[in-house]
Amino acid sequence: MTADDRAPRPVALITGASRGLGATLARFLAAEGYRLVLNARGPGGLDAVARGLVGPNVIVRTVPGDVRDPSTRDSLSEAVRELGRLDLLVNNASDLGPTPLPPLTECAPDALASVLEVNVLAPLALVQGLLPILKSSRGEVINISSDAAVGGYPGWGAYGSSKAALDLISLTLAHELADAGVSVVSVDPGDMRTAMHQAAYPGEDISDRPLPEATLPFWAWLLNQDSARASGHRFRAQAERWEVPAQ
Repeated sequence: MTADDRAPRPVALITGASRGLGATLARFLAAEGYRLVLNARGPGGLDAVARGLVGPNVIVRTVPGDVRDPSTRDSLSEAVRELGRLDLLVNNASDLGPTPLPPLTECAPDALASVLEVNVLAPLALVQGLLPILKSSRGEVINISSDAAVGGYPGWGAYGSSKAALDLISLTLAHELADAGVSVVSVDPGDMRTAMHQAAYPGEDISDRPLPEATLPFWAWLLNQDSARASGHRFRAQAERWEVPAQ
């Protein structure tokens, strides 16, 4: 999915785009010629990312708001419709849950519910709301997962269980939407030096973790794959090599 002078420039919607991986992806896709719809809870960081974008005739719409809020999702849908297509939906916004990370036996039900609402229900609701334009554009959905989805790490039960659920939702949607031409993958970006990762380890030095830019070779690879063949697979962005398994 690359820009082509003979066709409308592709459009990407990225949630959680004000910092970390979301901001890195916004900069990468702008440089690749994508038109962008960017979302994050607060307008300040989001506007700063938008102002810093460099690319061919950058076009960007910012939609601040919580993805749990139906009105925010409606505004995102409206911004996408104004641009006329949707080639890439990146569900990146995530909630870590209470910190310091508590054992799952001590995680309050309402805290777990909040994590699931952001990390599972909101991405699914966005796919549902944007499905007509995703179908017409034969778009791709990328759901951001985590190694916590498969690791069973102490303290990571709320976050990990939400990402495990998102992985299964991704696989199910890939099967259900194949005939409609919509592809769905999940991506574990790996440990990164981000504000969220720092919140998981308060007071600890995480300077040994790579910056989100370490994942850029993976994104360049993924967006040059046949999205229909990639659909339904789970990728690790910091793996030594990537491949789309034979069908």
